[in-house]
Amino acid sequence: MSHLVKALEAANETQRLEIGNGILGKTPDLFKELFGAKHAVIVADERTFLVAGGEVQDEFTRAGIETVSPFIYSEEKLPAEFSYVEKLEESLRSHEAIPVAVGSGTINDLTKLAAHRVGRPYISVATAASMDGYTAFGASITHDGLKQTFTCPAPVAVVADIDVIRRAPGKMNAWGYADLLAKVTAGADWIVADKLGAESIDPDVWEIIQSRLRELVADPKGVQTGDPQSIRHLTEGLLLAGFAMQAAKSSRPASGTEHQFSHLWDMQDHTHEGTAPSHGFKVAIGTLASTALYEALFELPLAEIDVEGAVAKWPSDDSWREKVEEWHGNGDMAKGALREMEAKKVSQDDLREQLSALRENWPELSEKLRAQLIPFLELRQMFQAVGAPIEPEEIGIDRDRLRKSYWSAFSIRRRFTVLDLAARLGVLDDCLDRIFGPEGIWPTGSALEVDR
Repeated sequence: MSHLVKALEAANETQRLEIGNGILGKTPDLFKELFGAKHAVIVADERTFLVAGGEVQDEFTRAGIETVSPFIYSEEKLPAEFSYVEKLEESLRSHEAIPVAVGSGTINDLTKLAAHRVGRPYISVATAASMDGYTAFGASITHDGLKQTFTCPAPVAVVADIDVIRRAPGKMNAWGYADLLAKVTAGADWIVADKLGAESIDPDVWEIIQSRLRELVADPKGVQTGDPQSIRHLTEGLLLAGFAMQAAKSSRPASGTEHQFSHLWDMQDHTHEGTAPSHGFKVAIGTLASTALYEALFELPLAEIDVEGAVAKWPSDDSWREKVEEWHGNGDMAKGALREMEAKKVSQDDLREQLSALRENWPELSEKLRAQLIPFLELRQMFQAVGAPIEPEEIGIDRDRLRKSYWSAFSIRRRFTVLDLAARLGVLDDCLDRIFGPEGIWPTGSALEVDR
C-alpha cells in the first residue's frame, strides 16, 4: 500500500483522491459515487474556469449531472477574506447544489468555509501545486484584522490532474514547493513544543508528513522546469501535508514560525511592486528566517543557561501589553495579538520548571533539531533552484523590518515555536544581533548581492 493511500485512510474527512494525468473527466463519476443524483455547482475565478472549470462543467453535462450556473469570482486578485466567503455563502443558500471548487489556495479556502457554513460537503479540483490547503482541515481566512484558521472540514474528494497542474501559470508551483519545504522548520517547531510540554507529537501524524519529506523536495529544479515526476512528488507532498492536518485536526503538523511571518505580513496588508507577494514566497523567507534563528540558538551555551536570570527578565502582563502596542499599534491587530499573548501566558514557576528541563535536555534536543533541519545555506540553494526568493528584499521586506517581524510574529499566534523558545530563554534579541550583525546572515545596511 502506497504512503499516499495509507495517509488517505488516516484522514477523517477526505474519502477519495484521484491523482494522475488527464483525469479531469473522472470528476463526474466521483461526484455520482459520493452524491448520487444531487446537483453540482462549479466554483472558480475567471482564470481557473478557463483552464479547467469549463472542461469540468462540460464533463458534468456529458455525464448527465444537473448543474446550476457556475459561481465565478470576477476579481483579478481574489483575496482570502471573509467578505468573499459571505458572497459565496449567499449564493449557495439560494440552491442545494454541491460545490465543486476548481482552483488553488484562495478558491479552495473560500469554498471550504462557505460550504461548511451552509452545511454541505464539497469537492476540490486542483489547478496548481501552489499550497497545502487542498486536503487540509480548516481554512485560512483574514477576518477582523487577523489571519485566522477557521474550523471547517476538508473536501470529501480531491481531483489532482498533473497535466493541468504542470501548466499552472508563473511561479505557482514554486509557491507550493516553498510551502512544502517549510514543513522542515514546522517539524522542528513541533519537536520543540513536544519537548517542552506545549504540544505533543502524534507519531502517526508525524509519519504522514515527515517520513517522505526529503524525497519529495529533492528536485527543486525539476519543479521549476515542470518535470512530470517532480510535479507529481510536489503534489503528493502537499496532499500529504493536508492529510496530516486532517488527522491532527490542526495546522500544527504543517505550520510553524515560518507561517507566522507570512500571516503577519498578510495582516499588515504588505505589498511589493503593487501586489501582495504569494503565500509560498512569504513562507520561503519565513523558513529561512526560522532556520537562521535555530542556527543562532545552536551557537549559544544553552546547556548552561541562567534559569533564574531568564525568569527575572520575563516581562509582566503590563509590559507585554506595552510591547504589543509598540509592535501592532492600537487597532484590530493589537487586540488579536493581546488575545494570543493571553493564551500563552506562563507563570514564573512554570517558566522556571520549563527552562530547567530545557537546560538539562538541551544536548539531546539540539541534536534532534539539527537532524530535522536543513542548513541555511543548503536551504537557500534549494529555494534558489526552484525560483523562490532567497532575500527578504525580493518580497519587499527590508532587513530592519524583517528583524522587527520576529517579535511581531511571536505575538500573533499562541502556537509554541522557536520564537517562544528564544523569548522564554531571554535570548531572542541576542540571536537577532547575530543574524543581523556585521558577521550575520543578513547584515543590516550591507549591499545586497543576490546570485540568481
